[in-house]
Amino acid sequence: MKKKAKEKGIRPPAYLLHDYKEGDKVLIKINSAYQKGMPHRRYHGKIATVAGSRGRAYVLKVRNMGKVKDIIVRPEHMVPRGGR
Repeated sequence: MKKKAKEKGIRPPAYLLHDYKEGDKVLIKINSAYQKGMPHRRYHGKIATVAGSRGRAYVLKVRNMGKVKDIIVRPEHMVPRGGR
């Protein structure tokens, strides 16, 4: 989980203020600057659907190896995607 030279440090806080609703599609993009709420590396780059929230974190439904799994991820590791 190494960052490129231009991506070092933390991102601006605006991405944390994004409000995700149930049914939104998100990209799981692990940010190694934050260790809390980090999903397993096998989910990096996967598209997930928001199923709910738990405190600051969100419950995501991800398809992995033919099964739908629920994972808990904080918004530091999520990027919003266009709805389809």
